[in-house]
Amino acid sequence: MTVLVTGASGGIGSAVARAFLERGFDTVLNYNKNCEAALALEAQFPAHAAAIAADVRDHSAVKAMFEAARRLFGPVDILVNCAGVDSIGCFQLLADEELDRILDTNIKGTYFCCEEAFRQMNAEKKGIIINISSIWGVRGASCEAAYSASKAAVIGLTQALADELAPSGIRVNCIAPGVIDTPMNACLDEQSTEQLRQMTPLGRIGTAEDVVRAVLFLSGEDSSFITGQTLTVDGGFLK
Repeated sequence: MTVLVTGASGGIGSAVARAFLERGFDTVLNYNKNCEAALALEAQFPAHAAAIAADVRDHSAVKAMFEAARRLFGPVDILVNCAGVDSIGCFQLLADEELDRILDTNIKGTYFCCEEAFRQMNAEKKGIIINISSIWGVRGASCEAAYSASKAAVIGLTQALADELAPSGIRVNCIAPGVIDTPMNACLDEQSTEQLRQMTPLGRIGTAEDVVRAVLFLSGEDSSFITGQTLTVDGGFLK
């Protein structure tokens, strides 16, 4: 089976890609500017990994990436949309260019990848799409208005596609991670991190591996009757 992971150099994306590679899946590792983790995985799993640079905001680049994946390993069976960006600050101070970067990456990038995955999956009449949202897409976060809006859109897209693609045998689900120890959250100071830990009923910050386990579940046979759902992986943060 062929897996394509976007944002495969990010904290969650690289962990997801590694998990599939360790299980013997042919895996396309998408990256944009940050290539280090994706290239390291390609070097470690040369028979099953292919790192491909593509800006998911660029539809033509996404098309080319999926075509390259098909030539290398065959049609994409599983798509995991991990590529995402954030910006913290008062919403009225967010520059238009930064707003575009967030919305284009998190919404349009996910949309484009789902569209190209569908073209390949529809021919096979099967497939799995897993979109990575956030708990802030379920309940907006102060000073992360654009990010929250974009991740809420990912949930809406997931639900719509689950209905639309089900007749083609394609399942579409979403994971909404809570506070996860990744480079994206490295900007949080120690006090903020501790406060978030205390707000989490399980009493700890999540790890990329916590999200990986949810991805593996939603991509496996144990979830074969599940589609259109948003699974929160947040230690009980949202109730």
